[in-house]
Amino acid sequence: MKANKPAKSTNILILGLGGVGYYLAKRLAHEGYAITAIEPDSQMIRHADGDIDARFIQGNAMTVACWKEAGAERMDYLIAVTNNDAVNMMSCLLGDRFGIPRKIARVRSTEFGGKDSMLGAQDLKIDLIIHPEELAAQEIFRLIKLRAGNDILDVAEEKILAMATRIHEQSPLAHRKLKEITGGYVGFPFRIVAIARGIKTLIPGGEDELLPGDQAFFMAGGEHINELMTLTGVEQQKRHKVMIIGGGLVGSRLAELLGKTFDVRLIEKDEENAKTLSHRLNHTEILHGDGSDSNILVAAGLLDMDTFITATGENETNIMSCVLAKHLMTSGETRPKQRKCISLVNKEDYVVLAATMGTDIALNKKILASNEILKFIRRGELLSVAHLHGFDAEMVEIVAAKDSPITKIPLSKLGKSYNGKMMIGGIFRNGTWQVAVGDTQIQGDERAIVVCMSQTLKDVQKLFLA
Repeated sequence: MKANKPAKSTNILILGLGGVGYYLAKRLAHEGYAITAIEPDSQMIRHADGDIDARFIQGNAMTVACWKEAGAERMDYLIAVTNNDAVNMMSCLLGDRFGIPRKIARVRSTEFGGKDSMLGAQDLKIDLIIHPEELAAQEIFRLIKLRAGNDILDVAEEKILAMATRIHEQSPLAHRKLKEITGGYVGFPFRIVAIARGIKTLIPGGEDELLPGDQAFFMAGGEHINELMTLTGVEQQKRHKVMIIGGGLVGSRLAELLGKTFDVRLIEKDEENAKTLSHRLNHTEILHGDGSDSNILVAAGLLDMDTFITATGENETNIMSCVLAKHLMTSGETRPKQRKCISLVNKEDYVVLAATMGTDIALNKKILASNEILKFIRRGELLSVAHLHGFDAEMVEIVAAKDSPITKIPLSKLGKSYNGKMMIGGIFRNGTWQVAVGDTQIQGDERAIVVCMSQTLKDVQKLFLA
C-alpha cells in the first residue's frame, strides 16, 4: 500500500467546537487541511479564531442557511461532534443530501449505529461513528489485559512493540545518557523513542539522559518483550484485582468488560446510581462512597489492588485520587510492586501533567475520539496513527516515497532540523520488521514506524512524502 501526498486541498466541515471539535480543528488546520466550522457560541468562536487557522460561521448546525454559507456542497468530509447525538445523526443525513462523500458523527448512545441497532450507520448515512466513552472503556480494558498494566502497543503487524514504563531511582537506566544505554547493551536492538518529563514530551537524542520520574517509551522487536521488561525492571505478571472510582458511562462499561475475567470493585459516590449498578453489574462488587477519601479507599481494599482506575467526570478528582492511591499502595514497601494507576483526564492539557504526578497512564476521551477520526481521514496518506498515552506524541506507520528526502541519507545524518521532532523506530525490509539504528538508510517504498511530536506530524509527511 502506497501513501499519497497530504491532501492540502481537502475541505472539512466541522459542526461544534466544544471538546472534540476544537481539538480536531486545531490539529487538522495545522496539517494544512481547509477547515470550516459551524458553532453557535460567539465566545467560543472568538477564542478559536485567535488559535486556529480556519473559517468560522456562527450559527445552528440544523440551519440549512449555515450549511449553504459554509459551502457544504464542496466539502470532502463532514465531522458532526456537537453535544447532541440527534443533531449529529441528523447532520449526516443532511450532509448526504448536500453530496458530502464522507461523514463522521460522535454518538454517545450505543443504541444507534451498531449491526443489531434499529438504525445502523448505513441507515444514518454515517461512514464512521465515534462513541467516546466506549473508546475510553475499551482502551483501558486493553491496557489492563497487557502485561504488568504498562502501555504496550503492538504495531507493524505486531512485529514491533512499543512499551511505556516509569523510570525509578533504583532503575539501572536512571541518570544515564541514551547513547550509553543503547550502545552498551548488545542483547537485542531497541530504541527509547519518547520521554514524558514534567509537563513536557521529549523526542530524545543520544545526549539526553533518563531521570527518575521520567515516563519512557521503548521500542523493540515483538519477540523481545520478555527481555525488554527485564531490562526496564517491569514485573511480568497479570493484573487481576482492579478498583474503579466512578460508575458513569466509562466506569460502568469498563466494569462490565472486566468483570468476567478480573476481580473488580467499583466505588460510586451517588447512592442511587450505586444501587442501580449493583443490580446491573453481576460480576462487579459495587460500593457506595467517596473515592477521594483515603479511609474509604483503604476500607474498600485498595492495598490489595493491582490496578486502580479513576473514571469520574472531574479532572481534579481523577488526578488527585490517583496520586493518593499511589501513595497509599506503595508507602512502607521496601520493594514496591508494579501497581498501576490509570486516570481518565477530561482536559487534554492535563494529560502529560497527570502522567507525571502519579498516574501511570492518563487517557483523554477527546484525544481518543479525535485519533479515531484522524486515522479515518489520514488513511490515504498514512497507514496508521496511534497516540502515545501520557505523551504529546504520535506513532505513525508510513511509506517512504521514491526520491523523498528520507531516502537520500542515513538516519544519523538527518540534521539538527529534525532533532527533538521525530525518531524513526523501525523499518520493514526483506520481508521482516526490524528496529532502525543510526546507520539505517530507508529506501523508496519501504514502510517505517516514526514517533514524532503531535504538532510536527506534517514534518514527517514532508520527509517521507515529498
